[in-house]
Amino acid sequence: MSAATSQWKACFTWHGKYAFHRCIGSRSDFCMKNQMRELRMRRNWSQQELAERLGVSRQTINAIEAERYDPSLPLAIKIAKLFGKPVETIFEGEN
Repeated sequence: MSAATSQWKACFTWHGKYAFHRCIGSRSDFCMKNQMRELRMRRNWSQQELAERLGVSRQTINAIEAERYDPSLPLAIKIAKLFGKPVETIFEGEN
């Protein structure tokens, strides 16, 4: 396994068909802040309801809201479309 592959495996975890960037301590040099919880709560949706609308598990929603994982690009786009907002208004990068 190359160093690049090893580094990629350390930074990403697969949940079903989506990959999530791990944001844990100093292992990550880039983490995303997000507005998921606020947007979900404005619609009075539970984490389970949002998960079903997106085709992911409730645990995935919890991990994204707690900023333990960043969604893959396809999932971030799906989230943005569901909430009717641009991706960059829901997710904001932070070094």
